[in-house]
Amino acid sequence: MTTSPAAPGRRRRTARASTLAAQAEPQRETSTATAPDAPATAAPSPTPATPSATPVAPVPTIVAPAPRATTVIGAPPVGRIPVLDVFPVAEAGRFPAKAVVGEAFPVRATVFREGHDAVAATAVLVDPDGAVHARAAMVDIAPGLDRYEARLVPDRTGLWSFHVEGWSDPYATWAHDAAIKVEAGIDVELMLAEGARLLARAADRTGDDAMSEHGAATLREAVEALRDTHRFPGERLAWALSPHVRQALSREPLRDLVSASPSYPLVVDRPLALTGAWYELFPRSHGATWDDHAQEWRTGTLRTAAEQLPRIASMGFDVVYLTPIHPIGLTNRKGRNNSLGALPGDPGSPYAIGSADGGHDAIEPGLGTFEDFDAFVARAREHGMEVALDIALQCSPDHPWVTEHPEWFTTRVDGSIAYAENPPKKYQDIYPLNFDNDPAGLYAEVRRVLQVWIDHGVTLFRVDNPHTKPLDFWHWLLADVARDHPEVIFLSEAFTRPAMMQTLAKIGFHQSYTYFTWRSTKQELGDYLQEVSGDQGAWMRPAFWPTTHDILPPYLQGAGGQAWAIRAVLAALGSPTWGVYSGYELLENVPRPGADEQIDNEKYEFRPRDWSLAQHLGMADLIGKLNEIRRAHPALHQLRNLQVHPTSDDATLAFSRHLAAEHSPTGRASTVVAVVSLDPWNVREGVVELDLASFGLPAHGPVVAHDVLRDEHYTWGPQVYVRIDPAERPAHVVVLEHP
Repeated sequence: MTTSPAAPGRRRRTARASTLAAQAEPQRETSTATAPDAPATAAPSPTPATPSATPVAPVPTIVAPAPRATTVIGAPPVGRIPVLDVFPVAEAGRFPAKAVVGEAFPVRATVFREGHDAVAATAVLVDPDGAVHARAAMVDIAPGLDRYEARLVPDRTGLWSFHVEGWSDPYATWAHDAAIKVEAGIDVELMLAEGARLLARAADRTGDDAMSEHGAATLREAVEALRDTHRFPGERLAWALSPHVRQALSREPLRDLVSASPSYPLVVDRPLALTGAWYELFPRSHGATWDDHAQEWRTGTLRTAAEQLPRIASMGFDVVYLTPIHPIGLTNRKGRNNSLGALPGDPGSPYAIGSADGGHDAIEPGLGTFEDFDAFVARAREHGMEVALDIALQCSPDHPWVTEHPEWFTTRVDGSIAYAENPPKKYQDIYPLNFDNDPAGLYAEVRRVLQVWIDHGVTLFRVDNPHTKPLDFWHWLLADVARDHPEVIFLSEAFTRPAMMQTLAKIGFHQSYTYFTWRSTKQELGDYLQEVSGDQGAWMRPAFWPTTHDILPPYLQGAGGQAWAIRAVLAALGSPTWGVYSGYELLENVPRPGADEQIDNEKYEFRPRDWSLAQHLGMADLIGKLNEIRRAHPALHQLRNLQVHPTSDDATLAFSRHLAAEHSPTGRASTVVAVVSLDPWNVREGVVELDLASFGLPAHGPVVAHDVLRDEHYTWGPQVYVRIDPAERPAHVVVLEHP
């Protein structure tokens, strides 16, 4: 038996486990409402800014009146300037929105007022210490619908908050009315005098709301011009409406009747929670050899698997993900291709966890020891990669928990323990856990197991089938791990209904597998890219995998390298996080008859590979190039910045990611356009339509377009002719160069 030397024995409840059990029991009924230690109510709204009185003439201070504490139904009252439908907010702030350090995330709200006076809005980001980190002017993104948006960028991890301030814009109101009346000769001197008083009030503000010296001087020049009766009225008005005045008040606006929305929570994680490249492997296959004398396989080990790390790192991966490495049960062990009878030497499924050698806190003896595992983690870090471990909360019939804690399983009327079923499928080698008989004990034990692996350097967990476990369990567990180890990332492998997938994300999973694997047509892919990069991206961060050890999609079955290259480009550029299953470099395209998975599934047998073939096939080079492009361009580190562009060809998909200069870590705008042929057999050609102005480029061009996949340069305009021969390239990956 190989157990962690740093971890307590599994049969003895530790002080940590007892504490966790005590925490878990009373929180079970409420954990889905509010995560442990998360704020149960919104933080108080900030005090509205109060403009000072002008020295020119007594003017009352214009502030919003103090509202009642609540309405008759207990809801917060509407503000003097209504701020409604704030986004991103889930369940009135019950679940925090998400961002990562350096991510420009959108904030939206509906802001309006009575009458015709102008309104404006400001998005405010508050750091974990309660200090205002940033204020961003919001822009009207739906004229006539009063919908405003801005983007905010947090700069460190932790629990942040944000809110929206709606306010009356007296300058915009006056400028609109004065332009009409002065031109029409109506109340000319009155309008100019009111403008002078307004700009003087703006220039003379004091305290936190005071203008800069330069801004105040600009406004005072306009005040002098407005009061200069020796000039023509139109000239006087022009001073007050000049670009210099507008810019000064855009930077430091005069805000009346400031009304703040409630504050809403925002969890900010490290960048790898959003952006990274994963490589999956079964350690036992790497270094496995066939013994001719014994006529059986000899397993690879953690040490032999570590020999692959330089090759994996050379392709630019950030994470190396290990399938379960725990002892595998003997009872009802599955054979090759999921057959019911295992032959001598068949290693069994690593997802049938537990034997006399230990359970989830142990290592399969054939793979090595914890010392070997620590060496694997250390070598991965030397190559700039972190280690993710698969967590499958299920047991083989031989798992120690079966005899020590039968209450953690479901016992049938005949006294037997229920094995896993998804009728008509049966999984006799796996017992699912029952989380309702002893939730405190089981919660605490799972938390202890995770701590074992965290203590040995695991910083990411890929969680197998989390949708088959209670949500309140995950809510508690993820919050508890985050409290002690906020750097740890959880990837949800839940191919299930949207409500479940999105709720798993809202309660704390950092990333999620997606249905990208099955989207293959232009319409399907375009719609899906917009879906995962849209509003749901505030909670559910997608991970795109072209294949997995369980899935070989129809598009890739029997297909050649062109199809595999197309899917790699789509996955690498369509989502900030993507991953490949070991063997993708070798185009392993043969399915098991009647199933969308590979023949000779690695879950049930050793699968050593000849990696020298990868260089000949070219896929390893393409993967390395894609990861190089991803790292070099900040727009590809973002999620909620994607556009799908019209194309004239029904098998050509075009999409882009853009990051404005003010949000870019380089201080320069970043724009990447991918034009991908979805046809791996035929030449495709057509026209791509680009909204260059949305990238901050001249609407009609020309712009320099650098194809970074092939190091070619073009000149592009708003309509671009493209021709893609899949025998030569899978796509154009073009960086639009900003001046």
